[in-house]
Amino acid sequence: MSGPAGTPMQFVEALPPEEAARANFYALLARLFYAPPDEPLLRSIAGTREADEEDGGIGRAWRELAEAAVSADAEAVREEYDCAFVGTGKSPVTLYTCAYSVRYTNEAPLVELRRELSALGLAKREGAGEPEDHVAALCEVMRHLVSERSADLALQKHFFERWMWPTAEPLCNAIQRSELTRFYKRVAALLLELCTLEHAAFEML
Repeated sequence: MSGPAGTPMQFVEALPPEEAARANFYALLARLFYAPPDEPLLRSIAGTREADEEDGGIGRAWRELAEAAVSADAEAVREEYDCAFVGTGKSPVTLYTCAYSVRYTNEAPLVELRRELSALGLAKREGAGEPEDHVAALCEVMRHLVSERSADLALQKHFFERWMWPTAEPLCNAIQRSELTRFYKRVAALLLELCTLEHAAFEML
């Protein structure tokens, strides 16, 4: 996702630690769902397994992802990603969140999403082939809202509650139930814990 000038989104100001952590979680999840991690990224994730002592759900999910990264092989994870999320014809598990929406049929939610992104001044990066409802794209939008519109919690809440929260659980459940996933079960667990935490925080506004 990019800004009005077609350039990749950039962090433009220092953020408080909690907001920086939120932005970084969304950034990592966007990267992991957009494409399988390469060896350097796996090693980077694995290197943090002793760093987070938080006992909450998201801390536990992060440690489990880091532990999975320790023994993960980049080629095996790439094959897992391709088999589960790409496949031949219809993928066994779709990462397009509109597929998990029960409120609409046909293209209505994607059209609505595109209108909202246009109103935010956001558009797909040039050459990007994935529709805007891909979970990686939604995570990237949330990263943008947290990092560059950090003061507008109402806007963050609206986008999250409309596009992330309703589909997070069914998407993550589909990934975790699949016999084709192993590493991505941990990625899905992290996404679900982050969304659960975000939803609880937004409910307090």
